[in-house]
Amino acid sequence: MLKRFLFPLAAAAVLPACTPTQSTATVASTPPSSEFVGTVSAADPRAEEAGMEMLAQGGSAVDAAIATMLALTVVEPQSSGIGGGGFMVRGTPGGVVESFDGREKAPAGADPRWFLKEDGTLPPFGESVRSGLSVGVPGNIALAAMAHDKHGTLPWARLFDPAIRLAREGFLVNPRLNSSLDSAKDRAAATTQGQTLFFDAAGEPVPVGTRVTNEALAQTFERIAARGPEAFYEGADAALLAATVAAATPREGAMTEADVNAYEATLRAPVCGSYRGYRICGMGPPTSGGIAVIQILTQLERFDLAALGRESPVTWHLFVESQRLAYADRELYLGDSDFVPVPVEGLLDRDYLAARSALIDPTSTLAKVEPGKPAGAALALADGDEPEENGTSHFAAVDRDNVMVSYTSTIEGAFGSGLMHGGFYLNNELTDFSRAPEVDGRMVANRVEGGKRPRSSMSPFVVWDPAGRPMLAVGAAGGQTIPVQTARSIIGVIDFGLSAEDALGLPFIMAFGDQVMLEEGTWLAASADAFAALGHAKTMIRAAPVKANAVLRHGNVWTSARDPRLEAQLEMP
Repeated sequence: MLKRFLFPLAAAAVLPACTPTQSTATVASTPPSSEFVGTVSAADPRAEEAGMEMLAQGGSAVDAAIATMLALTVVEPQSSGIGGGGFMVRGTPGGVVESFDGREKAPAGADPRWFLKEDGTLPPFGESVRSGLSVGVPGNIALAAMAHDKHGTLPWARLFDPAIRLAREGFLVNPRLNSSLDSAKDRAAATTQGQTLFFDAAGEPVPVGTRVTNEALAQTFERIAARGPEAFYEGADAALLAATVAAATPREGAMTEADVNAYEATLRAPVCGSYRGYRICGMGPPTSGGIAVIQILTQLERFDLAALGRESPVTWHLFVESQRLAYADRELYLGDSDFVPVPVEGLLDRDYLAARSALIDPTSTLAKVEPGKPAGAALALADGDEPEENGTSHFAAVDRDNVMVSYTSTIEGAFGSGLMHGGFYLNNELTDFSRAPEVDGRMVANRVEGGKRPRSSMSPFVVWDPAGRPMLAVGAAGGQTIPVQTARSIIGVIDFGLSAEDALGLPFIMAFGDQVMLEEGTWLAASADAFAALGHAKTMIRAAPVKANAVLRHGNVWTSARDPRLEAQLEMP
């Protein structure tokens, strides 16, 4: 889906790339246009409309992003919402970058053996997910409140209006939700609430086109709208949330009301870099995504991808090799920096990344990819056993003042833990931790600890052009594919000059261990022999597990787009 809006931009000074502790720069800006209100991109058009409603009322990009997140809780319950957490990155025309951390936290009683059975062995993964063990204290409402306090222009309660209408008046089940209900029945129908909302008397998902109303969620929204975040984190709702999780937790240390009371979102230092003169800024730890995207792009900067072309196997061979190097670092060094030392500056140091880039050969594949040794990497930690994430949604907004917001929200897997409270699904984010606390006698950086936030792949990014003008807010859903999707989209825009829709729609390629996945039905899949000749002996042809969103400026025109692969899943009969 494509929408276009016109707005004026003045000339601006070049913005330098920022270090993790340098997040501002000064450029000239112009007064806002009376015609341009902004635009929003989301995975569901009804959530997109909620954000646009806020912009039309004079709201900020932050207001629009929050309204979008709330609406997604209703219409995309399998992927995101107030039962989970997220990361938001905000960038201004003056170059100021802020990043908000609303990632879920483990309860205080959790410890590194959280998921282990009494004999020290790991149960099947599904058992860990479908229990209170997997639920972290949700962070999206706290993130929204912090961002709104700083940058909201509309009243807090007004941001809830579209979501309340959708929940109370109902929304139509689209093919994507119907398919998710069918494929994840064990979670979607794990509670009476879920069965009543989304399944018929025979236990089958309600058909496409069915109108679903969620009065419990409408009332939850009304309480939070009236009383603020305290309605979520304090009082009867907080006590009931904790009790719901504790009742499904088969060990000591379960979530308590005090855990919910104590949750706070936090501001983090953004991670920034430059790619071919464009300034790129994302989220730092506890997500691995920001660092991974910057590493992938910086390692590729010495190659002329534009000259090679977007349909060259060599282009995407180089991309895969860079991804493999970045992910090797990601697995070993990234975690919650409040608990483990993360060598952020070392991982982003351009000399370090130049040395890593030198390992990439345009004519062959690295036989073995190992993590590097960045400055500040003091601990020899072990790679854990984190599973793939799935239940995530990205959305982006730009407002009349040309402020960009990039926000990724998640409940981890489809329908999270399956547990429901107040009309919404509770996350299973704690299974983003390594369930095994140590490997070969070495502690894992991403092990479970009380009050800790699990490592993520989420990669919300904002980009300025070489003249320092706001240009792109982008991100994706899809677990460990997220940094790859985000980096690929940025390459599509910068190297190949593509529109937002075409950049998001580029064929997908990614390394999984020693295998390379090529998206079925694309020229990549038809070029498997060419990739084999470059050393990628193991290829798999699969449908792309992708879902990206972006707002992009070309000239004076902002474009809002979602991954074109989504459109068929959103069409109603």
